[in-house]
Amino acid sequence: MQMVILCGGLATRLGNLSKTIPKSMIKIEGKPFLEYQIENLKKYSIKDIILCVGHLSEKIENYFGNGEKFSVDIKYSYDGEKLLGPMGAVKNAESELEKVFFIMYGDSYISIDFERVYSYFMKNNKLGLMVVYKNYDKFDKSNLSVKENMVIGHKASGITDNINYIDYGTSVLRKKSLEFIPKDTFYSTEQFFIELIRKKELMAYKANKRQEFFLS
Repeated sequence: MQMVILCGGLATRLGNLSKTIPKSMIKIEGKPFLEYQIENLKKYSIKDIILCVGHLSEKIENYFGNGEKFSVDIKYSYDGEKLLGPMGAVKNAESELEKVFFIMYGDSYISIDFERVYSYFMKNNKLGLMVVYKNYDKFDKSNLSVKENMVIGHKASGITDNINYIDYGTSVLRKKSLEFIPKDTFYSTEQFFIELIRKKELMAYKANKRQEFFLS
């Protein structure tokens, strides 16, 4: 299994804390947050990792290198001078991607059985699967509508009925899904997932508990 971790962005909500280091390099009890993420992925046999980086990316690369000392294989995909947004960055890494891969955000520690999610996805023929959590606006503003095993609506697309779920922070995608994304263009996760929902290509995998930890 392969994981793409979205480590770009300017992390403006963290203020001065992220002016000299990327958000994913902020230390928690002496270790960068990203290191905890990688350690967690290894528990589920995910050792093929692509880091989509931008702001102060050299600090990430200097620490993690090719991943050998962490017993994983790390490759880097760089935004360059032009910000591409999360899914624009994934599109930029297309040449390094397997036919099926995970994506996750670089600011959340996810408690989910990735192997089980992957197996569930591979039994179907959809382009994408999003892990979702039934939130009822409790921890964050709910923005997704889910019916059975499909995500059927997104608040940003004008859907207002049965908006009870949120994105848990990780998804599985087929490489073919990236055909919707223009090259060298800013493209958000919101735009991307709305397109998959419109085409009825986004499955849902329901998490039973919320994320254990995330940086904000």
